[in-house]
Amino acid sequence: MSETYDTIILGLGAMGSASAYHLARRGQRVLGLERFTPAHDQGSSHGQTRIIRLSYYEDPAYVPLLLRAYELWQDLSAGAAEPVLRITGSLMIGDPDSPVVAGSVASAREHGLPHQILDAAEIRRRHPIFTPAAGEIALYEEIGGMVYPEAAIRAHLRGAGAAGAALRFEEPAIAWEAAPSGDRVRVTTARGVYEAGRLLIAAGAYAPALLEGTGLPLTVQRNVLYWFTPARDAELFAPERCPVYIWDALDHPPFYGFPMIDADPTGVKVAFHSFGPRCTPETIDRSVHDDEVAHMRGWLAARIPALADGALGGTATCMYTLTPDHDFLMDRHPLHPQVIICSPCSGHGYKFASVVGEIMADLLAQGDTAHPIGKFCAGRFVG
Repeated sequence: MSETYDTIILGLGAMGSASAYHLARRGQRVLGLERFTPAHDQGSSHGQTRIIRLSYYEDPAYVPLLLRAYELWQDLSAGAAEPVLRITGSLMIGDPDSPVVAGSVASAREHGLPHQILDAAEIRRRHPIFTPAAGEIALYEEIGGMVYPEAAIRAHLRGAGAAGAALRFEEPAIAWEAAPSGDRVRVTTARGVYEAGRLLIAAGAYAPALLEGTGLPLTVQRNVLYWFTPARDAELFAPERCPVYIWDALDHPPFYGFPMIDADPTGVKVAFHSFGPRCTPETIDRSVHDDEVAHMRGWLAARIPALADGALGGTATCMYTLTPDHDFLMDRHPLHPQVIICSPCSGHGYKFASVVGEIMADLLAQGDTAHPIGKFCAGRFVG
């Protein structure tokens, strides 16, 4: 006889763990299934840090969700056993007409967000580790900072479990099916068969295989994270003195980085955004090669010389799940109304996980949400 729940969640990474947390706290009977161990490094929710910011260069439409995400991160952090959120300030750096700078300014002005515009000389004065070109500027936000992804997942999982959610790890779904009636689903794993009224697919880079046949154009991209030990002035990379930052260049994908944090002694984390080949979870190359490190050093040499000259402390790979327009996908399955697709993706979704969990709980428990998510509908890709 199969076990029965209100909702089954496939994937307990950033989005799945937050959804389990919010659903269970509403009294829903939740089963979460994860193919790996808690807070694993085989998907898109690892690497110690993620940037959070309000003046969203991608689109001002994201800002209302971010305002709520901040509230929920602060709530989670207040009750967590380990740090989840740290405010450091943030810099969006580049030419005035670059997408990162111009888009951030547009969001800040549209939503009346507190910010400052710094010229290159002021950036250098405040943060001597940075060497912007003479014409570059930055938008500074005091509220920018970091979410710690592994810690946040653990906090959401602990809260979900305490509220009664059944969380099962190293148990991937072999198959799922939705009843034609629109009110039941069945999930099969190597350990059993489970039934529920609704299904949430929050499997990150593993979602395309679970959504085969829908026509949804999700692809997966390999990206690399780097940690360098500063060759000098290490104290200037401390969170009290170094904000998070995204640095644009008109002829290259953006670059981003963090302060040095105590939880990660391998160095200062930097990476390129959306700069890698397509792959699948089965074919991703998890080795980082000498030419990739050399390319990163070349970029750093003109912008953060102390890192360019430093020792390489470590590397990691992660996967972006991409939509063609790089906006999120959060909607009902095109064929099965009892199935919700949760893919806040394209490499800029982690900061939203707290509010995405709330949105998924709304959709699964009450059928609708007051949050503005119309932009993320599946209908823009399939009829």
